[in-house]
Amino acid sequence: MTTLNRPGTPEGHVCGIDAAMEVIGGKWKVLILWALHEQPCCRFGELRRLLPGITEKVLASHLRELEADGVVRRVSYDEVPPRVEYSLTEDGARLNDALQPLAAWARERQTARAAAERASTERAAAEPDEQALL
Repeated sequence: MTTLNRPGTPEGHVCGIDAAMEVIGGKWKVLILWALHEQPCCRFGELRRLLPGITEKVLASHLRELEADGVVRRVSYDEVPPRVEYSLTEDGARLNDALQPLAAWARERQTARAAAERASTERAAAEPDEQALL
């Protein structure tokens, strides 16, 4: 399902993030971009294997939307059997580059949260059990 522009502004966008989210919004689009970065020229089945859990319908739909937005290139070869390959356009590669700091932030946050959880578990294990003292 394509995200619609928000009302209230001439272009329908509140800010640049809003415009970007219109392109990458959804559970799978960013992962499709990542997969096409990891494997620059991919067939549909290869993409599906790189994204466990995605349905064919959703992948096909998202690929069409990303192609319409100009971030994914679809090349259809006139062969038997038919062959179609997907890759990132220059805008798609730039979008992936723009997403790298977000990925770094998420990895750092995940590491910090895991460390805090380990420390909390260790503190709890080191404290005497109040029930055992009674």
